[in-house]
Amino acid sequence: MDGLTDTILPNAAWRARAGLEHLATVLGSEREEARFVGGVVRDTLLGLDAHDLDLATVHPPDEIVQRLDAAGIKAVPTGIAHGTVTAVSAGTVVEVTTLRRDVSTDGRHAVVAYTDSWRKDAGRRDFTINALYADPGNGAVYDYYGGLADLAAGRVRFIGDPYRRIAEDHLRILRFFRFHARFGDRIDEQGLDACVARANDLMALSRERIAAELLKLLVARSAVPVIALMHDRGIFRPILPEIDAAGVARLHELAEREVGAGVAPDAIRRLAALVPADTAESVGARMKLSSADRKRLTLAGAGIGSEGARGLAYRHDVGIALDRLLLAGADVSPLLDWVAPCLPVGGGELVARGLSKGPLVAQTLKRVEARWIAEGFPDRVRTAVIADEETAATLASAR
Repeated sequence: MDGLTDTILPNAAWRARAGLEHLATVLGSEREEARFVGGVVRDTLLGLDAHDLDLATVHPPDEIVQRLDAAGIKAVPTGIAHGTVTAVSAGTVVEVTTLRRDVSTDGRHAVVAYTDSWRKDAGRRDFTINALYADPGNGAVYDYYGGLADLAAGRVRFIGDPYRRIAEDHLRILRFFRFHARFGDRIDEQGLDACVARANDLMALSRERIAAELLKLLVARSAVPVIALMHDRGIFRPILPEIDAAGVARLHELAEREVGAGVAPDAIRRLAALVPADTAESVGARMKLSSADRKRLTLAGAGIGSEGARGLAYRHDVGIALDRLLLAGADVSPLLDWVAPCLPVGGGELVARGLSKGPLVAQTLKRVEARWIAEGFPDRVRTAVIADEETAATLASAR
């Protein structure tokens, strides 16, 4: 049978999810009309946890919806114009997509037509390791373009001519490096050469798509050497010219500090290491990051301040404090498993001590808070108030 191999998909935990067998049966898996595809197959073969479940089927979208409705399975037309329906079967969420072939592409968008050919559907995918299919019943793996061999070799390889595949979708340049950073042991030179030659094509992409790929890449297993390779080969020049050799060095140092501190890698923190601090705000805006991520990116390089690690975390939050401490090479251990307390005194208590309501209460409370932080966040603030001569005098004069 075309594409059938001797490889059997391991019996991973996700295969026993509620409603999954019923969904596959409704879509005709017993007649080879539906198969798992892509990341769920690839990751399961590698012994990794698979999260997103994708099923490919020969049925057109309207028929998929009809079958699901008739079986009592919720159908959500998330991408029905492109052949994708989200199925929710007994709480299990699966993306169901009709087999497709490309009719035309412009580097950003593709016009597709439906097909009943598994090989043609595989042929329109980007890399061989992402074009693996598995029978939902017996777990038999189908491989049309050598994906199993590439998976075993730790090689990310385009399906067909790399230049043509990049011309179809320019984002594949960044995806090539992201998948190599996650799965690769040796670079595919043909693919690398094509990415370098076509790097300027990235300028045609939306900044949101670029940012999404870059942030995923930054936390991949081999992100640091792959980012260095991309910088050396000029991949960033058209889209992020701010990244220079110093930024690559800062990323390397940050990654080592994250490991040493037992802190998980973070994409925004790593991006902050890559770009000069004085460009962080403009980079965040150009990449159209969320307001929260832009704030983190901008604050990450602002240094550690004068109130210590916990003072910094209290003033901002633990995440921002971790960013700034790690980037500055400072000790982050005081923040591990620490929850910022609340100031155990309020304006009402100061008024009860004799202060008149108004600006003076806020000013005094600010001084009390600063002293409380300096003394290490004691449960009570009486000693801090008394020790602060200016605050004590203010309270005394108010009596």
